[in-house]
Amino acid sequence: MIDPKRIDPTVRKLVRDQSDSLVAGLEINRRSWWVHWSQIAEMLFPRRYKWFVTPNQFNRGSNANQAIIDSTGVIAARTCAAGMMGGLTDPNRPWFRLGLHGMDDDTFGPVKLWLAECERRMFRVFDESNFYQSIAQLYVDLTAFTTGVMCIFEDSEEVIRCYNPCQGEYFLGVGPTNSVDIYAREFPLTVDAAVRQFGIENVSESTAQAYRSGGAQRTNEIIIRHVIEPNTRMWDAGVKELPYVVPPSFKYREIYWERSGGGDALLSLAGYREKPFMAGRWSLTSNDAYGTAGPGMDALGDLRQLQIEQRRKAEAIDKLVRPPMVASVSMKNEPSSVLPGAVNYVADLQGAGFKPAYQVDPRIQELSADIAEVQNRIKTIFFNDLFMMISSLQTVRTATEIDARREEKLIQLGPVIERFLNEVLDPIIDRVFAIMSRRGLFPPPPPEIAGAEIDVQYISMLAEASTATATGAIERLLALAGNLVGVDPSIMDNIDLDEAVDDYANLIKVNPKLIREKDAVAAIRKQRADQQAATAAAQATAGLAQVGKTLSETDTGGGTNALQALQAANS
Repeated sequence: MIDPKRIDPTVRKLVRDQSDSLVAGLEINRRSWWVHWSQIAEMLFPRRYKWFVTPNQFNRGSNANQAIIDSTGVIAARTCAAGMMGGLTDPNRPWFRLGLHGMDDDTFGPVKLWLAECERRMFRVFDESNFYQSIAQLYVDLTAFTTGVMCIFEDSEEVIRCYNPCQGEYFLGVGPTNSVDIYAREFPLTVDAAVRQFGIENVSESTAQAYRSGGAQRTNEIIIRHVIEPNTRMWDAGVKELPYVVPPSFKYREIYWERSGGGDALLSLAGYREKPFMAGRWSLTSNDAYGTAGPGMDALGDLRQLQIEQRRKAEAIDKLVRPPMVASVSMKNEPSSVLPGAVNYVADLQGAGFKPAYQVDPRIQELSADIAEVQNRIKTIFFNDLFMMISSLQTVRTATEIDARREEKLIQLGPVIERFLNEVLDPIIDRVFAIMSRRGLFPPPPPEIAGAEIDVQYISMLAEASTATATGAIERLLALAGNLVGVDPSIMDNIDLDEAVDDYANLIKVNPKLIREKDAVAAIRKQRADQQAATAAAQATAGLAQVGKTLSETDTGGGTNALQALQAANS
């Protein structure tokens, strides 16, 4: 954290002005997505979208679901998000594994144990923080709006603290590799929270005065702007290159300021050694900063059609049950009722009386069939047939058939999953691993790991599908060799069983403590061979003694035995 007051006022104002200009440019680039998100939010999650970021709104709890009559889309989106969560980052099972890049970690037992302990401690941090709640929200945003963002900051108590900005609050920008490397946000913060987070000496005078006034003044909200961007040099008027406002050892810089604070005031200035935010995008077009397609966008037309048809069906049923009525003029201002058992008195029973204006015959069956078709289409767009495949089967299937169906359907999600691993999970692991390393939360690494780069292997549904293929191949090879042993025992000479066990253990991700090191295996085998040799020597000695005893007891005549005769013949 850098004290903004220590920066030259001219440089501080330049940082403030250029940051404001950056947000304005990002806002223009986001405008078309912003409008599209509002349409998606209206049909799915109205409260995950902000049309305008304004302070002191008193209608936040008002009804926001007025456009949603049929909640099929909402349920389908939640099912898709839950399926992604369970398939990629299931809280109830390991979903990643640490390894070494460019090094055979099977050779080093201490390395495998150290990596396993690091994994265990990382999973504990994930479990004890709000990580899983936050990434679950990211999956919802990604599924509905094709773009989801999460920030990971250090926390003094829980090691990490995660935040999810909602649609309409944040802005994104891409770098030369088309990866998101600029994150900006506008959000409301109460006076009390602003002073507690940034210090009363850094907030604007109006905010400080409201805080000192106390009472309800502290609950008033102000708009905060927040930017995280690559820590490059800044220029004065595009001519003079300025020194780094954040030390160049930091890869990213972070700036907070009040939108209406004015002048050169900055709330906070800090640096990050790794990217602290993750932006997931369902699919991309060219160098767009936001996802260009996804289930929420693809289903928007069907979602609108579903709401209209459900509304029309409700109107048809209402007209069938309570049709518009006509009555004689004489009944005007007279008591009347359409309730069951009610009696209406009319002057002329032969006239119009009191009856329906027209006969309603709505084709509700056909309308319901079309609604069911639209509902199924929405569920398919959100991949519910994949994530609820087993429960939707009409008959009991074999495990082989279920695996084959899953692999077939996962092909559709392959590119999305790979992009999610690169854009979200890789930065998450890098960020959390770096934070824990700096805080000394890992055991000392073994000397064998010096100079090696740690690699991450994800245990996703796709990885499991490919793993099942690899382990099945090993099982079939060993089964074939076992069947041929009866024909030719030397067939096993072609197979390195030690390597087969190691590969199989790595594929099924067993605890490395269960597999002995190669040196330990060699020592056990040498001890076994020595014992077998000693046993054979003892048996040979015992056999010779028995032969000698037998010869000594065999009488060959002349008062001599067979042993004496044999010794006489050899002398």
